[in-house]
Amino acid sequence: MYLIQQVIAFSNNMDNNILQKSKRRSHQQIRAEGIFRRSLTIVALVMVVLVLGVFLTLVLESIPSIKSLGLKYLWGKTWDPINNIYGALPFLIGTLLTSFLALIISIPFSFAIAIYLGEYKPEGWFSNFLKNTVELIAVPIVRDFETKFDILPYGIGIFTSSLILAIMIIPYSASMGREMIKMVPSTLKEGAYSLGATRYEVIKSIVIPYTKSGLFAGILLSLGRALGETMAVTMVIGNTSLMPTSIFAPGNTMASVIANEFTEADHTVYLSALIELGLVLFLVTVVINMIGKRIIKQYTND
Repeated sequence: MYLIQQVIAFSNNMDNNILQKSKRRSHQQIRAEGIFRRSLTIVALVMVVLVLGVFLTLVLESIPSIKSLGLKYLWGKTWDPINNIYGALPFLIGTLLTSFLALIISIPFSFAIAIYLGEYKPEGWFSNFLKNTVELIAVPIVRDFETKFDILPYGIGIFTSSLILAIMIIPYSASMGREMIKMVPSTLKEGAYSLGATRYEVIKSIVIPYTKSGLFAGILLSLGRALGETMAVTMVIGNTSLMPTSIFAPGNTMASVIANEFTEADHTVYLSALIELGLVLFLVTVVINMIGKRIIKQYTND
């Protein structure tokens, strides 16, 4: 009887010790999660403050230009710093043309690479080679194309910069698409194969519908990259302040004209007009991202 009592007492002590350790562990986990949550909140608030700081700085520095030029700055077609005439429309059109044309060019290649790397060749040296290789060979290709079709063979211009941008943004959407495709549950694909579906049918009916929100997110990410690209575009777009007459004509984007002329701004309104271009670019990027997120949300909820 005494032995049984001792065993029961020992067992109770063990249970109490385990319970206390479990409580201490749970308390530590809760405390660690609380610290982690607060850290994430602080980081998020810092990012919001930084974005607001950039926006307010652009607005404040643009005030001289806004007061001097007004709303006509946005649809003005002439950019002539010598005569103090500033119109942002050529650069706005150049930015949108190059970015969206690059997006249109890149989408088929991005989807094809994502599907190939995600389904057909997920591993291996060739996969890594495709993921990390970018070749900038657009200028001679465009010049030869223009010569064959009796277009002035500038070799530079909006179309050339769009090709450069397309090559540069393909890895963004392709890599995200590849990761999303790899996350498709194998049970879904195996179930389709067991019912006699071909690989094409699995990709069309299982993989693409399952990953459509991620694919659109990759497109959105690559568009944001194209809108803000500066030096690659500056080197091949032609750097003219005239309204582009075709996609093969030279032009300018908001980012490229800021890069070219910022150090040359020798009076307040000129400098402020360039900063206002940055403000317009900021707002255009925000609006396009909001539209893109709305599209993603719509496709995700379908």
